[in-house]
Amino acid sequence: MFTGIVECMGKVIEFASLDISAAGGNGASLAISGAKQILDDCHLGDSISINGTCLTVTEFTDDTFKVGVAPETLSRTNLGQLQKGDPVNLERALAAGHRFGGHFVQGHIDATAEIIEITPDANSVWYKLRVKDPKLMPYIILKGFIAVDGTSLTVCDVNDSEAWFTIMMIAYTQTHVIMPTKKIGDLVNLEVDMLGKYVEKVTTSILRGAEEGSSATSYIEKIVQRVLEKESNK
Repeated sequence: MFTGIVECMGKVIEFASLDISAAGGNGASLAISGAKQILDDCHLGDSISINGTCLTVTEFTDDTFKVGVAPETLSRTNLGQLQKGDPVNLERALAAGHRFGGHFVQGHIDATAEIIEITPDANSVWYKLRVKDPKLMPYIILKGFIAVDGTSLTVCDVNDSEAWFTIMMIAYTQTHVIMPTKKIGDLVNLEVDMLGKYVEKVTTSILRGAEEGSSATSYIEKIVQRVLEKESNK
């Protein structure tokens, strides 16, 4: 679990599509430098978010670390496009007892989005993003949370029919995340608010059960009855 509050920015040492080393595990791997700030308490097997993607540490030094990258991850994220020297957002998994400054972020990327507009506004910047998978739009709501390359941000505008939304980034955030290095046409990783997914899952199951005449029907009837009784007793 993460918060979407980026701890530091690292740099890509190498993206290997086939890493035959022990740490690479004969698969794709990603090596990152400039990560000393988040490695003082690191252990093999720990989770670190790279551009919002939860990945497992397979090797590390005092300033660098390596993670394995699965095919599923490469298909859903922008990690496979990373080149040597590219900056990346980094965040350790949330530790118990620490302040929770962002929102619930799993590090499980839903899809990518394309930057289609960048508009300065005083010392802030507007970004308009077109979602690659329009099926995600029901989970992107006005003033709701969204993680963009692992950064917890607030949704400002939403256009469901055209599958885009906007966020605004304040001056402080601009100096602590990689978004300002992006240009129009670049892809960013998106993770929508997982709470919306759970709500949809539960309500859809209840409504489907009601349609099929299962016990969910009586459950809904009880809820309606309680509301009616409460109103009648006012």
